[in-house]
Amino acid sequence: MQGRAQFDPESSEELRQLATSAGIDPAGTIRARRERPDPAFFVGRGKVDEVKAMAAGMGCELAIFDAALTPVQQRNLEREAGVPVLDRTGLILEIFAQRAQSREGKLQVELARLQYQATRLVRGWTHLERQRGGIGLRGGPGEKQIELDRRMIADRVRQLKERLRALSRQRQTQRRARSRGGDLQVSLVGYTNAGKSTLFQALSRSHPYIADQLFATLDTTSRRCHAGPGASFVLSDTVGFIRQLPHGLVDAFHSTLEESAHADLLLHVVDASSPARERQMADVEGVLEEIEADRVARLTIYNKVDRLGRGAGLERGPCGSIVGVWLSAHTGEGIDLLRAVLAERIAEHARAREPAGASAPEDATLGIPTT
Repeated sequence: MQGRAQFDPESSEELRQLATSAGIDPAGTIRARRERPDPAFFVGRGKVDEVKAMAAGMGCELAIFDAALTPVQQRNLEREAGVPVLDRTGLILEIFAQRAQSREGKLQVELARLQYQATRLVRGWTHLERQRGGIGLRGGPGEKQIELDRRMIADRVRQLKERLRALSRQRQTQRRARSRGGDLQVSLVGYTNAGKSTLFQALSRSHPYIADQLFATLDTTSRRCHAGPGASFVLSDTVGFIRQLPHGLVDAFHSTLEESAHADLLLHVVDASSPARERQMADVEGVLEEIEADRVARLTIYNKVDRLGRGAGLERGPCGSIVGVWLSAHTGEGIDLLRAVLAERIAEHARAREPAGASAPEDATLGIPTT
């Protein structure tokens, strides 16, 4: 279900992909246009009846809205439509819960889900309004069940945040150790399903989980890679970004996402074949700004050139410096170009780390053609 002033086919297709990635089989789409959301239902009464009729007629078990619903809107829609309702935030959280593998990733997802659920305890469950008597761990005199549940969630949130802070300190120690090693720290960022994991595999010769679906991988992976003789770097891959990435997830995954903020170089992987390429790039830039990684040096990787019918090549900026690489991580075309560019960056990084007054070797210019 998509409701907004103007129907956005790109967002509708992305919602379908999100649903499929969560193991949900979409049965149909209902479009709604409103200048402003209805406070009670988000959409108008007529659309609510349409959702109810489609759910009953097609045997649907769930209604998904391509928007962030308030708790009241979600409760009212479920009551009127007769089926559970999931908004965009809840759907993304469901995918993250399915995909998290590492201990840190599972803690991050649990934290985000609890913070999301804490605002949705008032959902028509009448038992939540019953009062509990007694004292001690089961609640104070006259404490309502909903108050007890909220307190339990708050306690669990505090526990999760403390565990994540401990893991973040471990990550900082590991990051400092890598930095002392002198290797260039490179982080892959990009819109989900842009091909980051495929590029990670091509550069590191490792075999991470790869699938043609949104948020195929969530957990950060780092590998030492080689761009050429004596030119090594540490490459990190992390969660992909998406439009309207829930702020709760950004907060929960902050210790993971900050790998990008502490990198020496970001490889912004872009699906060059996507008609929404420019919008996706802008969405990634927005998240980078939110996690304070927007000032890190950037190299844009225009991936999937095999779908465009064009060859690999380089893109230079106004001053002649290389700002982008066109390649196909799937076929391997252009990977050698990227390695050559990275070797140049590694040499620059090594020269910048040399003590003042130390003699530096004569610069060498790579003979790389530009397309």
